[in-house]
Amino acid sequence: MFQLKYHHLTFQKPEDFTQIQSDFPDFLKEALAFCQAWKIGDAKFIQQTSGSTGVPKTILLEKFQMEASAKATQGFFKVGKDTKLLCCLNPAYIAGKMMLVRAMVWDAPIQIVAASSDPLGEINLDELPEFVAMVPLQVENSIEKPESLEKLQKIKQVIIGGAPLSQKLKSKIVKHGIAAWQTIGMTETVSHVALARITDQPELIYSTLPGVEIGTDSNDALWIKSPMSGPQNIQTNDQIELLSPNQFIWKGRLDFVINSGGVKIHPEQIENKIEDSIQAIFPDTRFLISSKKDESLGQKVILFLERKEIEADQAENLKKQLELVLSRFERPKEIICLLKFPETANGKLARKSLLE
Repeated sequence: MFQLKYHHLTFQKPEDFTQIQSDFPDFLKEALAFCQAWKIGDAKFIQQTSGSTGVPKTILLEKFQMEASAKATQGFFKVGKDTKLLCCLNPAYIAGKMMLVRAMVWDAPIQIVAASSDPLGEINLDELPEFVAMVPLQVENSIEKPESLEKLQKIKQVIIGGAPLSQKLKSKIVKHGIAAWQTIGMTETVSHVALARITDQPELIYSTLPGVEIGTDSNDALWIKSPMSGPQNIQTNDQIELLSPNQFIWKGRLDFVINSGGVKIHPEQIENKIEDSIQAIFPDTRFLISSKKDESLGQKVILFLERKEIEADQAENLKKQLELVLSRFERPKEIICLLKFPETANGKLARKSLLE
C-alpha cells in the first residue's frame, strides 16, 4: 500500500499531503506538494533539466509519461505491489520525483530522507528498502562506511544514475556483491530508458525497458521512441554501439568528442583508461578530459585536475604513466589545475561550463 514515511511521520490519506508544516525540510515539502498534485489528478508537471550537458531548460511532462516509465521499470525488475522503496534524491528533480511516482504507481511504501552523501546512514536495518535510486557519490560513500555497506549489500535492486560510473567504483560494487545497475536516460525520457547490470566485464551492456524502441542515426547517435517520451522519436547525442534491437554499449557524448589531427576521441573513454594512473599519484582527486583549440591539431587534449596545483616532478611522473595507457593522439598536451569543478544545481559535473 502506498504511504510516504519521513522519520516518525506517515502520509497516506489524500488530506495528509496537504499538512505541510513550516518546519518541514524543503525536500519533504517538495515531495508532499508533488504527491498532493498527483493524487488530486494533475495531468501535467513542469520540470527543469539538470544542465549537465547543456543549458538547463524547462520542459513539460505529462502524467501518462511518468506512469509509463514507472510501469516499465516495474516490468524490467518484475517487482510487485508493496515493494519497499527509498527516495534519497532531491524530489525537485526528475530522479527524485520518479521514485515517488514509482511508489504511487506500484502501490508501495516509500521512505524519504535528505539527498545526503550517505543516505543509508539514517536507515535502520529492519527498515531497509528493496529498491533505491542513487548517484555514484552516494554509492561510493556508502561503500566506504561499514554500516552503510552492510545495508547496501542487502538491498535487492540499486539503480545508479546522474553520471557514468568510474572503473574504481564499478570494481568496488562487484567486489562487495552489490546488486546494482547503471542507468541511461534524460529528463525528456522521464528518467531511464535502459539499464546495465554492473559486472566485472570491461564494458556495460545496456538493455532497454519494456516498450522502448531504439536505433542510431548516421553518426551512431542513439534515438529513442517510448511510451514515456511520447509519440515522437527523441534524438540524443549519445554515441552507442548497437548490439541488438534492445541492447547497446554506450561510447560517449557526441558533443564532447575531440577532433585532434583528424582523430576523433571520446573523453569519457580516455578517463576510464587513465583513472588508475591518476588516483595512484593524486588519490581522491576528481579529473576530466577536455580540449582547447590548437592551430596545428584543430583541438588538443587537455587534462583537468581538481586541486590547487601540482609539482613539476608530479606532472612529469603523470605524463610517463599516461604514455603507458594512451595512444599518441589521446595523450593530454596540457594539464590544468582548478580548485573546484563547476557543477549543476543537483551536483552533476557541468563539462560545458568548465570549457567556458
